[in-house]
Amino acid sequence: MCSQSSFETRDRFVSMVCSGRSLRDAAAEVGMSSGWSVKWWRRLAPMNLKPCIGKSAGGDLPLFEVWPGAGTAKTKKRRPLTLLDRQVIAMGLQLRMTQSAIARFLGRCESVISRELKRHRAPDGNYYAHLASVGAAMNRARPKQFKLRANPVLCRRIETWMHEDGWSPQLIAAMLAREAGATKMDRVSHETIYKALYVQSRGQLRKDLYKKLSLRRQRRKSRGTPRQHSPYRDAFTIADRPAEVTDRAVPGHWEADLILGPANRSAVGTLVERSTRFVILLHLPNGHNADEVAAAMIREMSKLPAHLRRSITYDRGTEMVRYADIQLALDLPIYFCDPSSPWQRGSNENTNRLLRFWLPKGEDLSGFSAQDLEVIATKLNARPRPTLDYRTPADCLNQLLLDTQQIA
Repeated sequence: MCSQSSFETRDRFVSMVCSGRSLRDAAAEVGMSSGWSVKWWRRLAPMNLKPCIGKSAGGDLPLFEVWPGAGTAKTKKRRPLTLLDRQVIAMGLQLRMTQSAIARFLGRCESVISRELKRHRAPDGNYYAHLASVGAAMNRARPKQFKLRANPVLCRRIETWMHEDGWSPQLIAAMLAREAGATKMDRVSHETIYKALYVQSRGQLRKDLYKKLSLRRQRRKSRGTPRQHSPYRDAFTIADRPAEVTDRAVPGHWEADLILGPANRSAVGTLVERSTRFVILLHLPNGHNADEVAAAMIREMSKLPAHLRRSITYDRGTEMVRYADIQLALDLPIYFCDPSSPWQRGSNENTNRLLRFWLPKGEDLSGFSAQDLEVIATKLNARPRPTLDYRTPADCLNQLLLDTQQIA
């Protein structure tokens, strides 16, 4: 009976089956009961082994004493265990050798032997070399089809979000993950999208979509490349700003800047509210000198209620030499960043990067009308923001206005 057969008999049966013999033929060859051996095998190896049987486990079990280089093997790092190695492990266990002794004999780390036994010891407690070899072959990484190549519908959705709405790969990945009822095939990471853009063999996204990224790079920039910033000499400091500005706890504090066109001949002004990330764009059709910038800023911010006009933070340039007039007209202080410190206006810098989807570098910004800029601002204010828990700036600002009305 199979339950009373020796390990050598069962191991021979396993090696024959793994080499391609049928269960009944192998049982007859070793003298095991046909019915019992079939049941025992199914308990031993319930997984589907057919794709691997006969490919990585063949040959007869060699004698332990005549294994080539026995006791003299040198340690080789990260060399996969071979069938011969596994046969030595099986024989060593039958001789009651410790795992460390088997490891020294094979010239391998003890952890290699320990992991091998944890992964491939059979349910009956024994270790069968041929069965372990087949299991290892099944566990190896197989090349899989790139997810976007297998899902053209998802590709079209991503293209629409990037091309028409200017969404970043990070935002797309986050919104896909938040969709109710989405399956695993309907979700991708931002790295998957970047690979489809930068490694064209990996996906099916349009080759020109990299132009819709905020930085419009055709290749990924090395993280070791230092960032370049235009220095600004600043006569003031933001150290005087109250704490409520820094922690974004109180709405009404704004950051401002200019987006410049080719050769600095055209510009669009940007204002970003720090707590809601709400954006206002300034139309500057007659240039961006100090008079024009001051007039546009006073005109647009005067439309806001007083409690939403508390301060402005600016990265000082020549266009802000009329800051005193702005302070007087709007009844608010203007704080200036330290020299070469654009991160002190982080919300504004990030918003300008997003706006480059509609106002690309190299394009004459004087061609955008006031109505065009209003449409762009509306689209950006309707974009979900991760920092707002995927609410939109427009929703956040409307909620602030509603709360104010209820208090009043």
